Amino acid sequence: MTFRIQPMDEQAARAFADWHYDGVYAFYDMDQDPEDLEELLDPENWPDSYFAVTDKREELVGFFCFERDGDSVAVGLGLRPDLTGRGLGRAFLEAGLSLAEGRFRPAAFTLSVATFNERAIRLYRKAGFTDAGTTMNQTNGGEYEFLRMLRRVRP
Repeated sequence: MTFRIQPMDEQAARAFADWHYDGVYAFYDMDQDPEDLEELLDPENWPDSYFAVTDKREELVGFFCFERDGDSVAVGLGLRPDLTGRGLGRAFLEAGLSLAEGRFRPAAFTLSVATFNERAIRLYRKAGFTDAGTTMNQTNGGEYEFLRMLRRVRP
């Protein structure tokens, strides 16, 4: 699949806010965390941080969020619910990291993933991320364990 990544706009942000995942992955529904939803829908947060991803038919397939943290960039991402588990994750992730590498020139990428999300953890490890410890985070009305992962940018 070919991905086109562009700055977030209101139409895309509202579409992402309406996505709903099945089973335990409903944890990632935007309406599960009002603060995350508010951040996504606030246009002031979009420049250089939030990006919409479309396919060659111009259909929304996902989003990226990037946040500079010193010499690294924290990555957040979401793939459209009906596209998860279909082998698109690696290409989708690499497309976003390529954009972020060009824009921010980081020394490393970091991300955090709920430890129950073994499917995503496998993907991130295959993409060169290594485990960098766990933390307990308050989110979605409870406390959850997250794995922090790190990938150095190749020189």
